[in-house]
Amino acid sequence: MNELPPQIQNQLAQLQQIQQQAQALMQQKSQVEMVLRETERALEELKKTDDNAVVYKAAGELLVKANKEEVLKDLEEKKDSLDVRLKSLARQEERIQSRFTQLQDQLKAALGKGPSGKEAS
Repeated sequence: MNELPPQIQNQLAQLQQIQQQAQALMQQKSQVEMVLRETERALEELKKTDDNAVVYKAAGELLVKANKEEVLKDLEEKKDSLDVRLKSLARQEERIQSRFTQLQDQLKAALGKGPSGKEAS
């Protein structure tokens, strides 16, 4: 088998790099989605509790007594922040997928041609 031209080697390397970026992005997105679900569940439960209920929040390794309204506000802000992060990750994912498809098409076209640039038979 002939050695691949440098341009194709470069495109293959870029394709692999984009694939790694996509995997890392998917992991980040999955983690953000998990934290978002947990935050939403906590918000739902907190909203169900009586206004006089004793509420605790985590502070590192400790649970400390907290004001229900403050905790609600903190959780809402955290949820909003996670929503924004998730949308940003989704946009990045779309861009990476688009770039991946573009490079893949370029490689298919380049590999479909012989060394002289003519279609291989």
